[in-house]
Amino acid sequence: MDSIPEHIVWEILSRMKKTNDRNAVSLVCKRLFYLDNAQRECIKVGCGMDPADEALTCLCIRFQNLSKVEITYSGWMSKLGKQLDDKGLLILAKHCPLLTDLSLSYCTFITDVGLRYLASSSKLSSLRLNFTPRITGCGILSLVVGCKNLSRLHLIRCLNVSSVEWLEYLGKLGTLEDLSIKNCRAIGEGDLIKLGLGWNKLRRLQFEVDANYRYMKVYDRLSVDRWQKQHVPCENMLELSLVNCIISPGRGLACVLTKCKNLQRIHLDMCVGVRDFDIICLSERSSDLQSVSFRVPSDFSLPSLVNNPLRLTDESLKALAQNCSKLESVRISFSDGEFPSSSSFTLNGILCLINKCPVRQLALDHVYSFNDVGMEALCAAEYLETLELVRCQEISDEGLQLVSQFPRLCILRLSKCLGISDDGLKPLIGSFKLDFLAIEDCPQISERGVQGAAKSVSFRQDLSWMY
Repeated sequence: MDSIPEHIVWEILSRMKKTNDRNAVSLVCKRLFYLDNAQRECIKVGCGMDPADEALTCLCIRFQNLSKVEITYSGWMSKLGKQLDDKGLLILAKHCPLLTDLSLSYCTFITDVGLRYLASSSKLSSLRLNFTPRITGCGILSLVVGCKNLSRLHLIRCLNVSSVEWLEYLGKLGTLEDLSIKNCRAIGEGDLIKLGLGWNKLRRLQFEVDANYRYMKVYDRLSVDRWQKQHVPCENMLELSLVNCIISPGRGLACVLTKCKNLQRIHLDMCVGVRDFDIICLSERSSDLQSVSFRVPSDFSLPSLVNNPLRLTDESLKALAQNCSKLESVRISFSDGEFPSSSSFTLNGILCLINKCPVRQLALDHVYSFNDVGMEALCAAEYLETLELVRCQEISDEGLQLVSQFPRLCILRLSKCLGISDDGLKPLIGSFKLDFLAIEDCPQISERGVQGAAKSVSFRQDLSWMY
């Protein structure tokens, strides 16, 4: 080992990605131990640290070039020892001068005081907080004031973050590129306007409202109205994901949908109030769109939306087909419900999208309008490589047998489909057309029936969903 040049040993270590492998190699000899210490840039710790402060201090001193630290206490119980608290963040700020990326999950003992300690980490550019219930908006504000290079901020289930002065400060700072706010009950749609000119820098936005507390946040009407009066520059937005949002026509997040010019990926999940007009405007402005994902309410999950103009129809799909020539990934699903949706997307709209766009990935969930006729139409889908069908109950064995005629299909996933059986897979047996076939919870398909249907097969059967 001593005769091997250092740059070769360094390269060998850099190719070892698993922590267990690196830990094992570092025990072989002192040379590997010290080289690993110098090269290690990221660690993931949590319940195994006891006592927490002393253990974290030792790790920080040993690995002096740490730039990414993940601390998670998922599954923690008191018998596993005391959690890391504010002092732990002081240790990171003191001993990790190169820290750029920090993730804290289920750290229930960390408060605003800890974030103030962290504010001295001037190189910190990415922060992810997942269920840190003692942290408030004041703590986040103190951190963003100190960390002026922050470009990525993810807040997940931060239940006590109510004040959003930090969002206004980040907007003025103009460094934020990736913002994710999920299930933070006290942050609503109207609060996002406070990002101001920071919208121009933003490239990725994920905003998810807790469905159980959808109406808990009382909108500030003045704040929502400001969306109309204030220019929201979204020219650099590449990815937009909205979940469980209530979108007012011409206000709030509807303004974002109609002003994005370079959007590449959009995901709308149970967003009430989105109109065809919004998607048509989006398709006309963001012609480089590559991926769309829509999950819409079924007719009976939200009865008030039946025959309501505030819902998406085939007009949206036709606009995407006409204007977005680079669209490669399409996912359409309806919310769980006993009854299918008949007043939203239909087979004609879906096929229009497939016929006019180079769609490589197609996923349909609970789309009862997609049947054997749709499968027959896919025989002409010259770009389709991946097909996923979930709870598409109108597809029979006759339609499934057509898969062998799909020009480029190599990956097929079937889940919870009641109308298909082993007979539908027979044309695929021994053909090795598919690289991968996954069958999950389809009651009429057996494990024996999938053997030889693809180069690689995954089979799982759990029928509890039927009862």
